[in-house]
Formats: sequence, C-alpha cells, structure tokens
Amino acid sequence: MPEEQFLVLHIHELLQYLNRQGASTFLTVAQHGLVGDVKAPVNITYLADTVILLRYFEAFGRVRRALSIIKKRFGSHENTIREMRISSHGIVIGEPLEGFQGILRGIPVFADKESAFLLEDPAS
Repeated sequence: MPEEQFLVLHIHELLQYLNRQGASTFLTVAQHGLVGDVKAPVNITYLADTVILLRYFEAFGRVRRALSIIKKRFGSHENTIREMRISSHGIVIGEPLEGFQGILRGIPVFADKESAFLLEDPAS
C-alpha cells in the first residue's frame, strides 16, 4: 500500500467512515531505523487525534524503550518522556526521564545523575 498513489486520501476516508460508525481506530506506522534519525514511509499524523511515539534508546549498555505523547488534539497532555518496559506483569511506565538529553534521537546524553531515573531491570 505505500506505493499507492492516493494512500493518504484512502486512509482519511476510511478513518472518517469508522469515526461515523463510532469506532476507535489505532494506526501503527513502522519507522525505518532503530536509533538516530528514523523515517516513516508516510506521514499521516495530521489525521490522528493522538500520536504516541515509541523509541528505542541505549543507556548504560542496555537497549531500552521510551514513550512520549507528541500530539493530543483534545485536552492537555504531559510533555515528558518516560521509560516503558514490557514485563511478565504487563506494561510498566516509569517516571519522567529527566536526567537525559537526546532520548528521542536514540542516543541519550547523561546530563544529571541526581535526577536520572530508569526502571529497575529484574534480570540484573
């Protein structure tokens, strides 16, 4: 479908139809690349009411996941970046990652040891 000439128009019409039917719709867009610059094959964020960004980043020799809300059309949302871990108990969301810079680029810089917070890894 990424080669489809009218992809965004088709998605827009489909989302409008589903909205009129009362359905909640979740779209997942895979990005090219794991760290550093990542590119999505198509930009449809303007169609979404909420955009959640999930990113991998490396910290202290481990691959970790960060979660942030980059768009919320209705109401306010927090602008923090939080670590997310998938465990045997489900999804665990940590405190804001305030001790780092560059997490969304995938290569964080450890800026402040006192305020840095990462989820404990049960494997360690």
